[in-house]
Amino acid sequence: MTYIEGFIVAVPIANKDAYVDHATGFAPLIRELGATRMVESWSDDVPEGKVTDFRKAVQAKDDEAVVFSWFEYPDRAARDAANEKMGSDPRMKEMGAAMPFDGKRMIYGGFDTIVDERGSGTAGYTDGFVVPVPSEKKADYQALAQRMASKFKEYGAVRVLEAWGDDVPTGKVTDYWRAVQAQHGEEVVYSYIQWPDKATRNAGWARMMAADPEQSTPMPFDGKRMFWGGFHPILDTAAE
Repeated sequence: MTYIEGFIVAVPIANKDAYVDHATGFAPLIRELGATRMVESWSDDVPEGKVTDFRKAVQAKDDEAVVFSWFEYPDRAARDAANEKMGSDPRMKEMGAAMPFDGKRMIYGGFDTIVDERGSGTAGYTDGFVVPVPSEKKADYQALAQRMASKFKEYGAVRVLEAWGDDVPTGKVTDYWRAVQAQHGEEVVYSYIQWPDKATRNAGWARMMAADPEQSTPMPFDGKRMFWGGFHPILDTAAE
C-alpha cells in the first residue's frame, strides 16, 4: 500500500507566496526521485487545543500559519531510495538554503498506510489528524478507522487515509512524539480526509455527528492528545 512521508511546517504568513513557489519548484524533483504525489495544504480551520494542536506541534508564532503536507510513494523502499538520492543531489542544497520557513521546527516522518478508502471527485479541502495510539491497540484502531472511512466516503469524502508510524525520528526541537505527548508503548498515526470542498466537509461532519451525537463509539486512544484541523490546498501534483 501507499507509503507516506508526512510533514507539518510553520510558515510566516508573509512568506506564503514564497512557500508556494518553493514547493512548486521542489515538486518536479520529488517526482523524479520516485514520489507519486506531493500535497501541500495551508491552515484554514485549525482549532487551539487544551493539550495538543497543530500550532503547538511546530511552536508556531502569532504571524505564522501551519502547513500540512505529504509525499506519497509506492512503498518504503521507494521512499528510502528517494531520500538517499536527495542527500547527494546538489539541487537539494540549493533549495535547503532558500527555505522560506524555519526548518528546525519542521516535523516529518514515514508512515505505513493501514486504511485507504477512495471515493469519486477531485480533492479541494483536507482534514488532517495526528493521533497517539497504543501499539497493542493497532488492530482495534484499524478496524475503527476502516468503519469511519466508509462513513466519510458515504458523506462525500474523496479519500480517507490512515497511516501508522513506521520511521518517525526524534527531533532536537520538535517531532511527532512530542506533538502528541506520546507515552511509552504508543505509536503515532498520520491521517487525512480529503473532500471536494469545505462546504462538503462541513456537511459531512454534521452528518457524522448527527449519526452519533454522544460519540459513543469507544476510542482505542487518548482523544485529548489527538489534534486535527482543516486545510486549503496550495499544491497537489495529482491535479496537474
